[in-house]
Order: sequence, then structure tokens, then C-alpha cells
Amino acid sequence: MFPGLARRNRIRRSSVTAPLLQSEMPTSRAQILEAQRDRLLSLLREALAANPFYRSKLGGRVQEAGGLKALEVRPLEEVLDVLPFTSKEELLADQERAPPFGTNLTYALNRYTRIHQTSGSTGRPLRWLDTPESWAWFLRGWAEVYRGAGVAAGDRVFFPFSFGPFVGFWAAFESAAEVGALAIPAGGLTTSARIRLLIETGATVVAATPTYALHMAQTARAEGLDLSSTSVRALIVAGEPGGSIPATRERIEQAWGARVFDHCGMTETGPIGFECVEGPFGLHGIESELILEVIQPGSAERAGWGPDPHVREGELVVTSLGRVGSPVLRYRTGDFVRLSTRPCPCGRSSVRLEGGILGRLDDMVFVRGNNVYPAAIEAIIRRFTEVDEYRATVCRQGALSALQIEIEPQAGAPESLAKQIAAQVASAIERELFFRAVVRPVPPGSLPRFELKGKRFFKDRS
Repeated sequence: MFPGLARRNRIRRSSVTAPLLQSEMPTSRAQILEAQRDRLLSLLREALAANPFYRSKLGGRVQEAGGLKALEVRPLEEVLDVLPFTSKEELLADQERAPPFGTNLTYALNRYTRIHQTSGSTGRPLRWLDTPESWAWFLRGWAEVYRGAGVAAGDRVFFPFSFGPFVGFWAAFESAAEVGALAIPAGGLTTSARIRLLIETGATVVAATPTYALHMAQTARAEGLDLSSTSVRALIVAGEPGGSIPATRERIEQAWGARVFDHCGMTETGPIGFECVEGPFGLHGIESELILEVIQPGSAERAGWGPDPHVREGELVVTSLGRVGSPVLRYRTGDFVRLSTRPCPCGRSSVRLEGGILGRLDDMVFVRGNNVYPAAIEAIIRRFTEVDEYRATVCRQGALSALQIEIEPQAGAPESLAKQIAAQVASAIERELFFRAVVRPVPPGSLPRFELKGKRFFKDRS
């Protein structure tokens, strides 16, 4: 943490260290697992009785296990082992068979008051309906995100994006108001206008993707504005792994003079994890509302403990416990994580995702004999402060795959410096990832900018 940020955090420490509510006080792992099992069994009773999608998926498996009564005396892992996994492909196929909303609905359609859909970044958008009760459950998850970052009554939370059918920012906006903060919408504005509004309203917290937080900083710099002199003390970021990539995080914190708090979630699952003040670079699982498992990538086997007996690595699987109107049971997220049961300095007993979301399993590519996640490329490029934006493409060169990277230098950088930085980026990739990449500079302002999730990594299918 750089000195200026440390000073600002000392000044505002009281606003980020509010005591936990009684309901959040640490409990033992055994108590957490027992409470999760009881809530899971309650959810199964409703789903088997009234949810066509899960009644079809689960009915036979539960009966073979002796019925719900027999599961009541089994530990949580054994109950989970009875249940099949759920995939996004299944849910999409269900909506195609029963348009427009599918059959993962526990109640009559007139009980539902919210419709959202996934961002579509990994394929066709998936629609999702919520009852008032399920929506309230979603907002409770976001309240945990805010509590972890110390957001409370008196804060002013700024939302610099346009509101569409994607769920995340609606929930973040409404939950901010519920925790007593002033929620400031900034949709339908240019980035310059958003920055002016942020300054004029005295925002203390910004919710954005890491990509857009950086873009706002670049725009402010171009206009001669210093975001570190504003009243913003915290940025809550999500949608990309950047919040837990040290180089990306440091760049955001340097530009804003504020602490970054990462979090993760999905339309299908609601908020999954949040970062606390005391434990950066790790996300607490919201185990009061979700069950988190880790399975071996490409298999249905639970990941074993590694060399560290407190850590499991693999694909994250999530079960939502309170979204009864449209639940997901053992949902394969496609996210690669490192789940840890080591205690956090904050005192919470929930599991943590060390390093946040490490990557998407379907984003991993094989380059020159190496498995590479896009986050590994970003972690290197973001260390070069002279680079404002970049784009990476994996393409075929004969029998092998090669990585080509375009880097966009800051405005006003001489061509000689741009070429020098490109050479340094290429050297760092070869030194740290053990393969050569072709890195070339492109003119400032020539690469696209993003309001939501950035799309910088491409696979050439030709």
C-alpha cells in the first residue's frame, strides 16, 4: 500500500472497521456445516414438491438414497453427493424447451416480480426470475459485500454505468440504499460527465469493473483531474479477476488514492464472496446463504486437499440456500479457485477464495506448451504503467499456438518509448511464463474501452 493511501485509510479507519453484527459473529466450521445441511434439506423439500426442473433432476436420486428423511441424519457432504450437478448448458436448454423462462420456477409465474439475465459474455444470455423473497435474499448477499468493505449509513455509493437487464448493478444499487448509504446513479452519461458528477456529489465509494475504474482514471488524467484528491475512499470491483491481480489493483489504488475491495458473484447464484478490510487478496464465501464446493476440473470428483491441508484447488460449485423461487443446486460455475479454511485476521470462520477468482476454465489456453490464463497476462502487462490498454490474441502458427499482444501506450508517448515498452513486456512474459509472445505497440486511443467487462483476450479460430 502506498503512503498516501495509508494516510487516507488511517484518517477514515472508523468508517471501515464497524463491528460485525451478532448474526455475523464467528462460529465453528461444524456449526456452519450443520446449518447449511438443515437449510439445504428445507430447500430440497420445496424443490421436490413444486419445482419442475429440479423435481425431474433430483427425484430419482433422492428416492434411491432413502428419501429426505434418510438424508436428515447424514453429514452435509453425503447429502451433497446424492445430488447431481447443474450446468448453465442445462438451464439454457431448459429455457429453449420451455420458453421464455424455463421450468426452474418453484412458484406460479405471477409470484415473480423481477427479471434479469446473464451478461452473455460466455454465450447466449440466460434469463432469471425472482420473487420478492428471492430478491430480498439477493440483496442480503450484497449487504455482506458492503459490510466487508465497511460501507454503511452516511456513505455515498457511485454507480458509473447504464442499467440494463444484467442483474449485478440493480442489486448493488438497491442494497446500498438498504444499508443506509446514498445510492448515486450515473447511467446515460459520458465518462467525463460521470467524473464531474462523482466529484460534485462527494461520492465516498465507487462500484465498477476494474476495467472501467482504470478507464475513469485515464479519462480524468487526460482532463487534468486528480481522482486521488476526491472524497472516494473505496472501490468495490467485480466482473473480472483484476481486483485480485496485484498489478491491476495497485494501479487502480494509485490512481484513485483509495482502497480496492474485490468481490464475485453470478446472476445464477447471487453474490458469492467479498473481501474484508483485514484480509486483502481473498474473498470470504457467503456461507450463511450459499454452499461452496470445489471439484476437480473436468470431472465430478470433489477436489482433495493439496500439500496444504487447508486448501483445495479446482472448479467452484455453488448451491444457493435462500433463493427458493429459482434455486441452483451444485451449480458448476466454470471458475478456477483456491478454497481455503485457514482463519482470516478479521475473525470470520467462513471459507476464503485465496486470490479471488483465479480464472475461467474455458478461458485457459495452451501456448507453446504452457497452460495460460488471461489473468497471468494481465498481471504482467499492468505492471507497466506506461501501457493504458492492451489486446491479446492466441493464433495458430503451424502446429503450435502463439500469442500476439497489442499494447497501447499513454497519449504523448514517443514511438521509441512505445517500442521499448513492447520489448520489455515481451521479455517479462518469456521470463515469467516461459514462452515468447509477439508484442507490438499501437497508436494511443486505438483499442476499445469498456464500461462493463473488458474483452481483451481472443482465440483466433481460423
